[in-house]
Amino acid sequence: MDTVTTPVDKLEQARRLLDVGEPSLQTLATAVGLSASYLQRRFSARFGLSPAEYLSRRKLGRFKQALRGGADVTVALYDAGYGSASRVYEAGAARLGMAPARYRRGGEGEEIRWSLVDTALGRALVATTARGICAIELGDDDALQARLQREFPRARLERVDEGRDEFLAPRLRAVVDSLAGVATHVDLDIIGTAFQTRVWDALMRIPPGQTRSYAALAESLGAPRSARAVARACAGNRLAVVVPCHRIVRGDGSLGGYRWGLPLKRVVLDREALAHGQTAASSEDTGAHDPAIGLAGQ
Repeated sequence: MDTVTTPVDKLEQARRLLDVGEPSLQTLATAVGLSASYLQRRFSARFGLSPAEYLSRRKLGRFKQALRGGADVTVALYDAGYGSASRVYEAGAARLGMAPARYRRGGEGEEIRWSLVDTALGRALVATTARGICAIELGDDDALQARLQREFPRARLERVDEGRDEFLAPRLRAVVDSLAGVATHVDLDIIGTAFQTRVWDALMRIPPGQTRSYAALAESLGAPRSARAVARACAGNRLAVVVPCHRIVRGDGSLGGYRWGLPLKRVVLDREALAHGQTAASSEDTGAHDPAIGLAGQ
């Protein structure tokens, strides 16, 4: 009896082909037996990225991993599949955030301005590069400064008094509004691996007032066995609330972990549920039946 290949199977096949090569959209569509337009539409719906974007993220992730491992920039870019140094910037400089050599060296040469500000969720440290906000951390002043130093040990860190910087001031106001639950655009400089940025992009598509389990988010990314990796990506998110990892819970509805503490996660979820007429997530923290238990807390 012949096995029928479903459209979902074909999408997974397309993803695997992108993992091992660089086919054009038409070549990819022909290989999996779908039209190019249908493949483009359905692939984007399933994985949250077009085939071209998925390929770009995969290459960029491989490139960044090599840099973090200490590889020479030139070797890393060619090993990742970029034909020239300019191609890495065309394909992903904005997602890489800082320049490749600086990223590998812990932000060396990067200028990061930061300020402490009072918000509806307590004290926050907001840090920005020239491209946008790179960190929103919550907690005590001393701990916040130490955490920023650990994240970017070789960057040039400049503290700015609240409201004293024309570039930082409007971004501080946007962050304060966002942490108060006001829908606000915040320019971000997101720095992470290819998989992390896929997870964070997916988080930002979860509507306020709703939650997803680690497993459900992994499934939406076309990687149903990666719930633990999703949990690690959530734990690595340094942009509190704006990249809403608080909307990820365990499979039984309990809170799971949170970089900034479970009480704060409960406050934000309850606030969003109230504002959007949803039922608040369960406060039971048993963590049953979830493969990501214990991985998302910090």
